[in-house]
Amino acid sequence: MNLNVSPVTDNLTELLNRIIDFTERRKEVLTRNLFDYRSAGFEPMDLPVHEFADTLTRGLAEYIRNKRLLLEDGPNVQFHDQGEFDAVAIVDNKSQELLRNDTHAYVQEQIHRLSENLIHNRLAVELLRQKRKKETQFANLQ
Repeated sequence: MNLNVSPVTDNLTELLNRIIDFTERRKEVLTRNLFDYRSAGFEPMDLPVHEFADTLTRGLAEYIRNKRLLLEDGPNVQFHDQGEFDAVAIVDNKSQELLRNDTHAYVQEQIHRLSENLIHNRLAVELLRQKRKKETQFANLQ
């Protein structure tokens, strides 16, 4: 088990940046699911959303308890120094079943996931923008 203690002093910014990065990577995976689903041997993929969210939740709880951001590697998500991380796309069994049985429902599901992912991305971007704005306002008061 690998543990990554963040060297960044602003843990909220780091979490928001990781969410933004994760959602941008996931958008690429989901978009490929829409463009490639007619290709021979295609398997729909997704990033491990629940694993990533659970890891960030545990990291945030650790921060609240001990004032340090501690992110624990999982089977498909590994964290590195300087805010970097790897997230391995995994076969999406639910989408694979949908694709076999109902192509229209498969496409709708992928569109729904893309929309949901976009909302998460925009929310994180806006929270980060607001945070930076407040920091700038505070710095100007000094």
